[in-house]
Amino acid sequence: MSTVIYNFKIEKSSIPFAFIQMAIGRRMARSIPGVSFAKLMGTGTGKTFTPSDADLQQWAILFVADDLDAVDSSRFISRWKKHSTKVDRYILNPVSSHGMWSKREPFPISLEPRTGGPVVAITRARLKWSQAIRFWRSIPPVVADLHQSPGLIFSIGIGEAPIGLQGTLSIWKSEAALRDFAYKNAPHRVAIEDTKKFNWYSEELFARFDLVNTADFTYVN
Repeated sequence: MSTVIYNFKIEKSSIPFAFIQMAIGRRMARSIPGVSFAKLMGTGTGKTFTPSDADLQQWAILFVADDLDAVDSSRFISRWKKHSTKVDRYILNPVSSHGMWSKREPFPISLEPRTGGPVVAITRARLKWSQAIRFWRSIPPVVADLHQSPGLIFSIGIGEAPIGLQGTLSIWKSEAALRDFAYKNAPHRVAIEDTKKFNWYSEELFARFDLVNTADFTYVN
C-alpha cells in the first residue's frame, strides 16, 4: 500500500465544482480500484481552524492505495485535473502513525528503507465542541512558531469540514527539523500538554512519512 496526496489549485470559476465534489465525490474516490482509504479536504492557513482560514482555490485529496497509477489515471482525478491550474502530487511512505481517522488506522507502516530526505507530517483531529473555544485560543502561538521554524518547507491546514474536523499537512527538510518543532519549541510543547490536560479531541491522529517524490503538473484549460 502507498499513500499519495494531491494538492489542486483551481480558478474561482471552478469553486462550485469543488463544493459539489466535497458533497458527492467521496464515494467515487473510494470506488477507484485498489483504494483502501480516501479523503477529500478543503485547505487553509491553519491559523485558527475556523472558516476564516479557508482557501477556496486550493483543495487536497488523500489516498491510500495499492496502485497509484490507477488512482492517477482514474476518471475522478482526471476531472479534478481538468478544473485545475496546478496539481502537486506527493507520494509518501508511512514511517509512523498513532491514532485513528474516521475510526480507522489508515496508514500501514512501510518496510521500505528510509530515504534520509524530506519528511511529511499529517495531523488530524475531531474537536470536542465543549473544548472548541479553549482550542481556538491556543492555536495562534503554535502557528506563528510553526512558520518561523527552521527546516519548514510547506504547511497548510486541511479538513473534511469547515470546523470541527481539522488537521495540518507540513513538509520538512529533515526528520530532525520536524522533531525540534514538535518537542523543543515552547508553544507546541504547551499545546501537547494542554491536549492531555483538557482532552480536546474525541479522535486524533499523527502520522509521519518519508517524501518519496513530488510531481508538479500544470494545466491550462
